[in-house]
Amino acid sequence: MNSNVEENKEPVILLHGLSRTSRSMRPIKRALEKNGYFTFNLDYPSRKKPIEELSEYVRQKIHQKFSDNNPKKIHFVTHSMGGIVLRQIMKSSPLSNLGRVIMLGPPNQGSEIIDRLGPFKLIPLINGPACLQLGTSSGGFLQSLGPVDFELGVIAGSKSINPFLSFLIPGKDDGKVSVERTKINGMNDFCIVHGSHSFMMSNKRVQKETIFFLQNGKFSKKNNA
Repeated sequence: MNSNVEENKEPVILLHGLSRTSRSMRPIKRALEKNGYFTFNLDYPSRKKPIEELSEYVRQKIHQKFSDNNPKKIHFVTHSMGGIVLRQIMKSSPLSNLGRVIMLGPPNQGSEIIDRLGPFKLIPLINGPACLQLGTSSGGFLQSLGPVDFELGVIAGSKSINPFLSFLIPGKDDGKVSVERTKINGMNDFCIVHGSHSFMMSNKRVQKETIFFLQNGKFSKKNNA
């Protein structure tokens, strides 16, 4: 770990979602820092490359910031596709010192939005090649990642601010991903909050549950919606 990291603080890496930047993670970054964590809010070019290449980019940035041999566990808070990038890292070049992980609105089993709108050229033109890897096909990229084997808590949102996109998604959803499709085999705990996909990082319940999981390895379950 770099010398500027205080030894008594646990590090948390933040990974934003597709077509976002590290700016979107600032609300939860502030909440974590108020609770004594050191944060590394990592930017990556989510619209430029497929997930395999994005994971290599992120893995290199992590290696530059943190030593793989450091005994201190490194936690993660990811939003949306950021969780998929981490899953690919753990498949292709695992982090030996990975701690607890909280995924916010992750499309772990894909999104029907990609199934329905992906064939239109405008979608990958706007969002890049990685978006086409986020479909629900049984033989798709996401299914090839398999179950997780690290300490994971998943927070799903149940509030949508986009009726059109929600119309394409069966069941409860956050406007981008259904509650059910955020789940993944191997996760340790699961929590639903009444929040929308794009603004989960600003949601006070999400922030509280994230910190609770980092501290306890489970969610408080007091705020399930």
